[in-house]
Amino acid sequence: MSHSTFYHQITETFYWFHQNPELSFEEYETTRRIREFLEYHKVHILDLDLKTGLAAEIQGANSGPVIALRCDIDALPVQEETGLPYASSIAGKMHACGHDFHTAVMLYVAKELQEGREHLHGRVKILFQPAEESSVGALEVIKTGVLDDVDVIYGLHTDITLPVGTVGIVSGSITAAVDRFTVKLTGKGTHAAHPQDGIDPVLTASQIVTLAQSIVSRNIDPFSQGLISITRVTAGNTWNVIPQTAELEGTIRTMGRHNRRLIEERFRTLVQHVALSQGAAAEIDWLAGPPATNNVQSLEPVAAAVAKEQGLKVKTPSPSLGGEDFAFYQEKVPGFFIRIGTGESCPNHHPKFQVDTNALEPAVDYFAALAQKTLLAIKNGELIPAKEENSDD
Repeated sequence: MSHSTFYHQITETFYWFHQNPELSFEEYETTRRIREFLEYHKVHILDLDLKTGLAAEIQGANSGPVIALRCDIDALPVQEETGLPYASSIAGKMHACGHDFHTAVMLYVAKELQEGREHLHGRVKILFQPAEESSVGALEVIKTGVLDDVDVIYGLHTDITLPVGTVGIVSGSITAAVDRFTVKLTGKGTHAAHPQDGIDPVLTASQIVTLAQSIVSRNIDPFSQGLISITRVTAGNTWNVIPQTAELEGTIRTMGRHNRRLIEERFRTLVQHVALSQGAAAEIDWLAGPPATNNVQSLEPVAAAVAKEQGLKVKTPSPSLGGEDFAFYQEKVPGFFIRIGTGESCPNHHPKFQVDTNALEPAVDYFAALAQKTLLAIKNGELIPAKEENSDD
């Protein structure tokens, strides 16, 4: 197949996914399109108990280990403002995080591996995962048991800080653990002119907002990474009444288990003691999300070597306090998360986010070669991946 023909085919596939975004656990048409493509190219689809998303498998001509490649397929509740000719056709929904890019790439990786399966020394499973943006899609895939015989898993993500033709490869934690909290404060409502007759939850909430920042600045090592962002404060409904309740919501991001435990403990203690000092009551609802991604060091050399063989530049990506549920796979299987340079753009989740389609073809060639190289290296005993603990700060 000529370069121009391949570029046309994969970009048309990418355009379709971009124009037809679906939110987490609603990816029915996306899944149907993925299934049609795989069936047309005679790629075996695994029978898994998933409502949306699916997994495919390519069996090599030679026996050997099993690896997995994962992409995510869901979109975001964002109104697109790119002005692209292939912009989203669905109001209020957009692929603003590159999952359409990931899906198109992995479909053509499956096609390439299927056509060249005589060169595979083992099996490759490709996971088209739903609901990454919900932070629990990976858990639904894991429940199916599809990873039970997998030796290594790779994931990919677009990177607007890297130019086309560049891959970001580094071992260790590269995205953050994500925790979410809601705090409900209950005081005693009263007239604004008579605060002595009530207990002001707005004042209590304000103190918590300010003092919570001292946890990062004074309780964790200044050389480690973490943040507390309180993103919603709700209280009252008029100008002359001190309300009965106030509510705070936000997120905590950390790169290691020690800081994750420490910040949660200190946050809970601070909230309760500030509330107590004001005579208010505090209820904390804590939602633990995915842990930090942890790229296994033993996989870094093969990932970098394949990139260089493919004529790609290798860069060390900056760590991000964004979350990624690929980390749940890494708790089960040795894994490596790779950044694909897609050119300068507005940030992920922005209405004007976009990728350079020239990054599609090299990404396909890279992951197909990475799958082949990894299987051979494991089979020959040159690579013995082992699951590693998340960094502990």
